[in-house]
Amino acid sequence: MPSAIPPYQHIVTEIRTRILTGELRPGERMPSIRQIAARWGVAVATATKVMAALRDEGLVETKVGAGAVVTAGRGQPAARQRQAGAGIPKQALNRKHTLRTAIAIADREGLDAVSMRRIAAEMGVGPMSLYRHVAGKDELVMQMTDEVFGEAELPDPGPDGWRAKLELISRRQWELCRRHLWLPRAVSFTRPLLAPNIMEHTEWTLRALDGLGLPMTTRIREALALHALVVSAALSMAQEAEAEQETGVTLDRWWLAQQERADALLGTGRFPLLAAIPEETVTDMDGLFEYSLARHLDGFAVMLRNRP
Repeated sequence: MPSAIPPYQHIVTEIRTRILTGELRPGERMPSIRQIAARWGVAVATATKVMAALRDEGLVETKVGAGAVVTAGRGQPAARQRQAGAGIPKQALNRKHTLRTAIAIADREGLDAVSMRRIAAEMGVGPMSLYRHVAGKDELVMQMTDEVFGEAELPDPGPDGWRAKLELISRRQWELCRRHLWLPRAVSFTRPLLAPNIMEHTEWTLRALDGLGLPMTTRIREALALHALVVSAALSMAQEAEAEQETGVTLDRWWLAQQERADALLGTGRFPLLAAIPEETVTDMDGLFEYSLARHLDGFAVMLRNRP
């Protein structure tokens, strides 16, 4: 008779045993999600469940620059650790605190680490109690995203001129993406999130184009194109943070490891223009964002001037 235990639980049991027997010691790096998927022949989503379960049990924690490591207080569930001190009251269970807890998890460990069970463990409550505030993971992510968009202050009416306004909202959204690296993954252009703070950003952008004589089709396409510019640049930044967390290898260390190969290729003389690029230019995401924004708005200005 086939086992009723989900496949990921078998992997959790094996890793838990290695931790509790001391085979994996406190502070030692855990296999990454991709390594778990490859070693046990499971999907990345299953490997993600494994890591989430081990975190929920307090066996694994995330260290910046090292990725997932065996926690010093191994075997003590995370919620119990946080409540170990006498007289520390549980925080009130409400929608705002639930969202802020979920956002804090996503900020530290990425969007895949967020689950109702994980949030409940962080808050020291039962998972079912959270469903009074959010219906499930999809709604949770939507509300997290809307909560984050509400952090950006959009002045009314804002600076003079359409260009200054578009620069302002683009930079505010870029700041949000830098602060919450999971945010670009939560945004969809084909299935937009119908939530008030997100919609306010789009409404504000459309108002910034008032008085230019543009049809609404052009205005909404410009609003979406501008947001796509921010999200595209932010995705690269988010992917780098995810790679660093999973592997423990910083971008500087990665480039050092590639230096010999880069020198060999550039030293052939086949790529003289690439060889002339300053190293810091490639990794300067803020510079890339500002350049992309400026060139996009330059093109928009030309379109405005050339209208019949």
